[in-house]
Parts: sequence; structure tokens; C-alpha cells
Amino acid sequence: MSEGVLGYRKFLRYFLRYILFFEKIYRKKMPKLVISLTDSKIKSAISMQKKSFEKNIKLSDGGGLYLLLDKKGGAYWRFDYIRPITKKRATIAIGVYPSCTLASARAKRSEFREQLAQNIDPTIQKKREDETTQYKKNTFKVIADEYRKTEELEPSTQRRNQFVWDKLYAALGDQVITEITPTQVLEVCRIYERQGKTDSAKRMRSKASQVFRYAISLSLCQFNVADQISRVLKVGKTKHRAAITDEQQLGQLLKNINANVGRGDIAIDYAVKILPHVFVRPGELRGAKWADIDFENRVWKYTPPKTKNQTALQHIVPLSDQVIILFKELHQITGYTEYCFVSMRDQSKTISESTINKRLKQYGFENGETTGHGFRATARTLLDEVLKFPIERIEQQLAHQVRDMHGRAYNRTKYLEERTVMMQAWSDYLDRLMDKYAK
Repeated sequence: MSEGVLGYRKFLRYFLRYILFFEKIYRKKMPKLVISLTDSKIKSAISMQKKSFEKNIKLSDGGGLYLLLDKKGGAYWRFDYIRPITKKRATIAIGVYPSCTLASARAKRSEFREQLAQNIDPTIQKKREDETTQYKKNTFKVIADEYRKTEELEPSTQRRNQFVWDKLYAALGDQVITEITPTQVLEVCRIYERQGKTDSAKRMRSKASQVFRYAISLSLCQFNVADQISRVLKVGKTKHRAAITDEQQLGQLLKNINANVGRGDIAIDYAVKILPHVFVRPGELRGAKWADIDFENRVWKYTPPKTKNQTALQHIVPLSDQVIILFKELHQITGYTEYCFVSMRDQSKTISESTINKRLKQYGFENGETTGHGFRATARTLLDEVLKFPIERIEQQLAHQVRDMHGRAYNRTKYLEERTVMMQAWSDYLDRLMDKYAK
């Protein structure tokens, strides 16, 4: 082979190397050509993806934005970028197509690229924004609504509380709970305090306090600002419920109760007959369930609504001979229902809150003389002053919290035998009064 041919081949080899070298440089400098997406292209790709069942594919729109299509045809906007500090690749989710439109995804891309130009990591920024959004959602009303779902209250109690909630929502509802100050809660309460409505002011503070305690338990705030004003509010005069403590009057009332049958549901008559003997709160009696009445062991066990969300402790009421007889009679009438004192008009409900006091009026005693709730005060006074039972046992039977000499709360089941004796003695005492003083 001649030297000329060898020289030509050598030239050609070096020339090709030269071309390939500059082609590499050109490719590095020239960006990859990306055809922008359109809605029609996206929809067509989604349709094909659903039919093919192939692996996930990416539809790039350029600038780090792409649409990820899964095997089922789901479409998810993603943005790829290099983190400013670590220089590592990262991906941030934007939204789901078509809820998040092509235009919205591109707007997010522009936003993220502006952040990157300022050395701001979009992932970190998004996390901060989400935390701020969640923080702003933790308003007093939002948390209060969640707390109220945990309460198990009688409908009548819920209606009574609604007034308080309405006022609290109006004053504090839209505020983030961590930004509410003791002064703001105090001002709401003082609106009613200045009107002489000290009980309303106290209920306002109490409900606010319950919301703050709930928020603290969920780590949504650290301080119960409502508790900080408890000693600032005025204390109103204690109002004692109307109650009969005169033996002659009580005997006459018992005679009227047992001798007459009122108009309306017969369950009301039995409620009024039983209530003086057990002296529980009227609402607790109305809510009594047959499943809670233990005829064999002669006790009624239930959890008072007031403590259901706090201690959830059962209250035990020993049933005297007289009460057992009344419950057995009532069982013949309403035993097929869930509730003992079921309304005859609507057997899905109990007798209403006002029926007991109305029935007492029918027997000749006005609310100013006694109420259904007043039997508790009657029993407390006469068991202590006349029958001379220890006040601790009486308070226990009233479901009040009683503490021993060491400051410990008595167990609800403790001294049950003593309380059983006391409850039978009380029923016998009521029978004697009825026989002695009735006209």
C-alpha cells in the first residue's frame, strides 16, 4: 500500500475523531427538545395507558414538570429539581390530573423555579406553608366542634348549652386557639357578669375551659387560658333548689303521689313514685335502662352523664323493697323497651324533662315548693338531721365526690352494704311519714 493511501486513511481517522468530539460538546450545550403537552395529548395518553397495562410512563412538559401515568391510568403531576444546598435530585408532588389542570401545574412549576432562583427549596417551603395552613385551621370553633362530638349529653342539656356556644363562637370562634388570651375570654364572661348573670358567666368560662383542655390533650395548645380567670369572676349567691324538708308536707306529697294517677304517660307516675326513694338527678332517672336494673342483686348501676367523659365511674343505687316492687310493676308495662321510663307516645324516647315537675304541680305542689331535683336536698337534709346517717355515706349516694382523711376519693363501691341499709331505712321512713301525716 502506497504512502499516499496510508496518509489519507490517517487523516480520515483524525477527522472523524474531530467531528465526534465537537458533536459531544454540541449535544451537551443544546437542551433536549421537549414538545409541550396539551390536554388532548394527555387524554389520549391516559386512554392508551389504560388499555396497555404497561409500566408507569412520564409525559414531560419541560422545565422539570411531567405527568406520571400509572398502570391504571392515574395521572399525577410531578416536578423534578436539584436541591439548592445538597445538589441532590428531588421530586415534589403538585396534584392529580384533571383536578389539577395543565395550566395550574405550569403555574406551580413557575413558582417553584422562582423559589429555586432564590436558593429556596420548594419541598421545604411547601412543608412550611402546609404547617401554617394547618395552624390557621386550629380555630376555637373548629376544636370546639370536635370536642362537642365527644360529649354524650341529654338533648335538653345540649339545647341549654347551645346559647353558651353561640356566644363563645361569636367572640372567639374564628381565632386560632393558641392566640386567644385570658383577657379575651374574661371579656366574654364579663358581658353577662355585668348583667348580674353570674351563673351564665361561669358556664361560659367552664365551656371555654373544656375546649382548651381538649386542645391540650391533642397538643394543639399548651395553656388553658380559661382556667386563669376562674378566680377573677364574681361568685353569685348559691341558689338552692326548691325542696321540702318539713315532715308533714313531705308526708302529704308522698300520699298525693301514691294515691293519684296523673294525666298522660303512666311511666311518669312511676318516675314520680320512685324518684323520692332513690333521690338521683331526674335526668338520670329518666334515662334508666332495663339492662342496668339488677333485680337479683337489688341494685341499679349506671354512669352519670356528667362524669361519662371524665371519670366514667359507675354509680350504684341500692334498691329498697319498695323500689323493687315499683320497678317490677313498671317492667310489666315498659319491659319490652330499652328504657324504663319510655314515652308512650314515642317509644324511641324517654319521658321529657319537664314532665316530672308538671306532675308534681298536678299533685298540688308548685315549683317554688319542690321540684324533681329537690328530692336530693330533701334526702340529704333528713338523712343527716333525722335519721343520723354519716354525711359521707349520704354524699356518696348523691354521687358527689367524697374524700377520706388522706384526700383520696372514696371508691364508688365502698361501703355499699352501709348504703344499702341506709336506702332501705330511707324508704321505710318515707312510708311512715306518708301514713302519719297524710290527710
